Amino acid sequence: MAKIIVIGSSNTDMVIQSDRLPAPGETVLGGTFFMNPGGKGANQAVAAARLGGETYFITKVGKDVFGESALKQFAQEGIHGQFIFQDDLHPSGIALINVDTHGENSITVASGANAHLMPQDIKAAVSLFQPGNCILLQLEIPLETVIYSVQQAKQAGLSVVLNPAPACELPESLYADLDIITPNETETEFLTGIQPVDEASLIQASDYFLSRGVKRVVITRGSQGAYWKTKESSGHILAQQVVAVDSTAAGDCFNGALVVALSEGQDFEQAIAFACRAAAISVTQLGAQASMPRREQL
Repeated sequence: MAKIIVIGSSNTDMVIQSDRLPAPGETVLGGTFFMNPGGKGANQAVAAARLGGETYFITKVGKDVFGESALKQFAQEGIHGQFIFQDDLHPSGIALINVDTHGENSITVASGANAHLMPQDIKAAVSLFQPGNCILLQLEIPLETVIYSVQQAKQAGLSVVLNPAPACELPESLYADLDIITPNETETEFLTGIQPVDEASLIQASDYFLSRGVKRVVITRGSQGAYWKTKESSGHILAQQVVAVDSTAAGDCFNGALVVALSEGQDFEQAIAFACRAAAISVTQLGAQASMPRREQL
């Protein structure tokens, strides 16, 4: 089975669950507070590890109580952490999350050490870049680090999966090095200028990525599942219908599950269906990493 190398952020999530999300300038009382490990990179690494993937995580945390807690958590999850770096100068990343009773959320992130995961850190971990392995990246770390990681991975013969979240402007040259891109609907509209609301716009948005050199596209659509397209074929995987409690990190769960399925040799459509099942389970539970399902739950 191929090794999975997740390169990305690690945060501590401070979550308040309340009846509704506050409007600007408004205070909503009566919420419940809890604290969870999070960060898109860490969430995806935990999802992959819990589902049986041999997972390596490259990230940077502070030398503080949050960083120490994260290191212990990754070890408990069975994630290989020899390339998790500790920053002497910057604190660990923190996310403030509001969640309402319908599972909708709003999130503000203080990146901390995540903003200082640099190309030289990736260079120190280049021994992991072996042909046949897979790297999974997001955009909560510096873009220059993402670009460098993708370039090194392609030169070494790895499969490259980019979850372009949170969305930002990407250089045109990056697309040709991506085997798979996995934006949600909001990220798709930001990157392509096309709002993916129906079959025609999903095709048009997917073709935007394919025409720039991406090999395979998956547009995640929440409760509507996922649309996928390659140059040869396309399809739509419907999501299992569940009662959502917290949608935080559902996309991270999807991405972690997708690379696990692909690393096991499942075909593209099977892997997307596997990822949809995992994501559906994750939204029935509170928290980010806490909501990631284990293999037997699928």
